[in-house]
Parts: sequence; C-alpha cells; structure tokens
Amino acid sequence: MLAHQLYQPAPLAQQPLQWREDPAPVPAAGQVLIEVAGCGVCRSNLHTIEGDWVDGGVPAKSPIVPGHEVTGRIAGLGEGVTGFALGDPVGVQPLWWTCETCVFCTSGREQLCHQRLITGEHVDGGYGQFMLAHAAHTHRVPDNLDLVEAAPLFCPGITGYGAVKKLDVGPGDRVGVFGLGGVGHMALQFALLTGADVVAVARSADHLRVAEELGATEIVDASAVDPGVALEDSLDAALTFAPSDLVTAAALQALTWGGTLVSGVPVTVTDFPFNREQIIRASILGSRADMAEVLRLASEGKVRTVVDRFAMKDAPEALRLLAAGRLRSRAVLANNGF
Repeated sequence: MLAHQLYQPAPLAQQPLQWREDPAPVPAAGQVLIEVAGCGVCRSNLHTIEGDWVDGGVPAKSPIVPGHEVTGRIAGLGEGVTGFALGDPVGVQPLWWTCETCVFCTSGREQLCHQRLITGEHVDGGYGQFMLAHAAHTHRVPDNLDLVEAAPLFCPGITGYGAVKKLDVGPGDRVGVFGLGGVGHMALQFALLTGADVVAVARSADHLRVAEELGATEIVDASAVDPGVALEDSLDAALTFAPSDLVTAAALQALTWGGTLVSGVPVTVTDFPFNREQIIRASILGSRADMAEVLRLASEGKVRTVVDRFAMKDAPEALRLLAAGRLRSRAVLANNGF
C-alpha cells in the first residue's frame, strides 16, 4: 500500500510527509481492515505534522500515518468481528478506541475516556490506501452517501453536532457561529435544524458564501465590521471554532445576559463579566450514538458536507491551502476508484 508517513514532525515547508510504499496491515482480533475512499484534512493533522503537540505526546509513534476522519470499504475482518461484511461502506472518527469501562465510557461520554486512542495521532490513520480500525468504533455509512464526501461527517460533523447538542435553543432564539471552516459549516446546519435563527460570522469570502448557500439567517463579514459591536447583546448562544482570543471576546460581547458560549477550540478569557451570568462550555467530538445520528441526518439530506477533493498523494498541497486559509470548508483526500 501507499501512504503518507510522518517520521519527524516539521514545518510543511520542510516536506515532513513521505509518500511511500509499505505492506498493507493485517487486522488483529477485534479489528477491521478498511480500503480508504476518503480522508478529511483537519487542522489537527496540521498540528500533528508540524510538531505543535509533541510536548503532549502527539504523534505517539514514528512513523505514523496521519488522518482521523476516514471512510472506505471493509477489506478484511479480524478474529471475532461480527456485524460487518467485505465491501461494506464504513467510516471512522477520531475516537479509534476507548476502554469501554470507565465512568465516561459507561455514561455515553466516551470522547472523554482518559485511555482513548486517537486515529492518526496514536495509531495510523487515513492518509493512505488502507488502514486498520477497531471494529467497535467503526460505523456503517448509509448506502446513499458518497463515501468521499461523507468523510468530514466523521470529524467536523460529529464535532459540530456535539457542540449544538450542548445548547438549549429553538424557534425564536438567535445562535451565532464564529468560524465557518470545516467544523463551522456543519455546526451551522445543525443549529438551523433546531429552528433557531443562525448568524454566520467569518472573515473569508468563501466561508461566507458557503454559509449563505447553507441557509444562514444572517451573514456578518468580520473583515468589514467588528462582530462583537455589530451583534452586541443580541445572541442567545454562540459557537466558536476559530482559535482566537479576539473571536472569543467578540462572541461574549455578542451574547445576551445569561447566554451560552460553546467553544470547540482553546479559550482564553480576561475580564469575564460575571454579572451577566453567561455560561462558557467546551465541546469535543461526540459519542457513537451521536455519530449514528449525524449519519442519519446526512442520509436524510438534512445536512451535507462542502468539500474540495484532492488526490491522496496531494496531501501536502491540501495542508498548505488549509494553513493559508484558502479552502471553502473541508479538503478531502480521495483514493482512485471512489
């Protein structure tokens, strides 16, 4: 098989990914082998490849194949695996494995499992032609979904769904989505499904056009106006997916008293206005039950991904465009034949 191998994290300009041939892996007990159709390109991949997370133990091995939002077809079954057949369309999200026994795993919050293994960070991911997956964390993709376009459902999709799920909003409420890249364009759609009015906030003209296409109630161009001032005290809830203290400050300024901010990125807050009784919540991914709901909604045509396709071998170019902020929403690396 051919795959992008990362031996030593380094800036993209130093070409740290090596496109090379290795034997295809063999599934162990409880595992499946997936012939990869598509793998989304996430900013987390960029952090892993460029070494931003080395102090936190990521990547956990060398070499490693990056990529954690993967779709494909079952190409092999390990001992004891049931419920899958060769050729089944499947997908894998960042949660490659969890312990199944801790308080988080047994309460529907497995994304918080302290022993979790992350696809493409602790184990080989989807930047190649084949990958291994843990069968218990492999999801069947509905037959009516395009496998390549479905890949972002397994990170932006589940992340956006998990963030919106933490809000108590509905018709008559106003929700702001700050940052409309891969995750933001999915969160916008899930927020619209609640019946709330959804305000899309971004600097990129491409991102704003996508938000308009997806049905955003209102568009705010953050390159032209200060969104905190323009939306001051007008949002019942805000979702932030841009890792910027300025974005966080604008979102809090836009929130009404008692409003809720859900952040899918690190947050630094200074001079927090405690007298406004605003709530800040963090959100990361979602459970397997949540993933099944995301796939159902996509299958029913209620949400969709917006993707730019690249050949699998062209991962460095997709990453370069991501770093430069020049993607519409999500890049997906596709193997031939899908």
